[in-house]
Amino acid sequence: MTVEPAPVNHGIKFLRTDIGEDAVIEALVDYVTTTARGTTLEKGEVKISTLEHLMAALSGFQIDNALIKIDSQEVPILDGSAKPYMEQFVAAGIKDQGEPRKIFTLKEKIQYTNESGCEVVLMPDDDFSVDLMLDFNSKVLGNQYARFNRNTNFVTDIAPCRTFVFFHELEPLFQHNLIKGGDLDNAIVIVENPVPQSELDRLAALFNVRTLERAPEGYLNHLELRFSNECARHKLLDIMGDFSLVGVPIRAKIIGYKSGHGINTQVAKKVREAYLNSLK
Repeated sequence: MTVEPAPVNHGIKFLRTDIGEDAVIEALVDYVTTTARGTTLEKGEVKISTLEHLMAALSGFQIDNALIKIDSQEVPILDGSAKPYMEQFVAAGIKDQGEPRKIFTLKEKIQYTNESGCEVVLMPDDDFSVDLMLDFNSKVLGNQYARFNRNTNFVTDIAPCRTFVFFHELEPLFQHNLIKGGDLDNAIVIVENPVPQSELDRLAALFNVRTLERAPEGYLNHLELRFSNECARHKLLDIMGDFSLVGVPIRAKIIGYKSGHGINTQVAKKVREAYLNSLK
């Protein structure tokens, strides 16, 4: 995958080079088809999955125009955060294209609650901010909170935060080919209850890891947390990635409670509809 500069008003687009020169899909919520374990876009035969971390990095760096060339469906997960993308953007540099940005300022409150009790609320505001509350009824995670506003350093405080998974989900995900290459290095693994070492050894063999143990804090010991509330910060990162699919930066206060890709993109569709109506 390569991320290339693009002209003014190009927006963010993906090109599936393995399909052909015209296999282009715009990074817009219009094309969201599934949100299981990530956000997927689909337009005709062109399909792009797990793009939310890359999109969050583009949004965090206020990159409006880019062409992303990729030779497969899945955007690389890398370490499970936006940090590797952020580092490449810093190294490459960002150019001001000399044109005013198109920005949508929300005029009316938008609120959505689903059957699982997840809620996302957008309030009109003069700036972009996110308040995120995480609650999985987990004694390891507890209730976590994260915030992003104009005073937050995206590079140091949000981009490095990795995705997470519960221990009991690991083997089914592996069996359904949703953990590519048997790699545990791209996710925090939460272990709610003590697990027999024989089970940890069996899983270690499955993922080709020398040894696995449950740390006292309730996480697998294959990596260390970067923040005490890293999981909430990652959910905030997901919100930034999903709402970038509105197609333009937005001025609004987003409040998320137990949010996920499904509810994020449902609300993002409402915001995009409001934006398109404002152009009429």
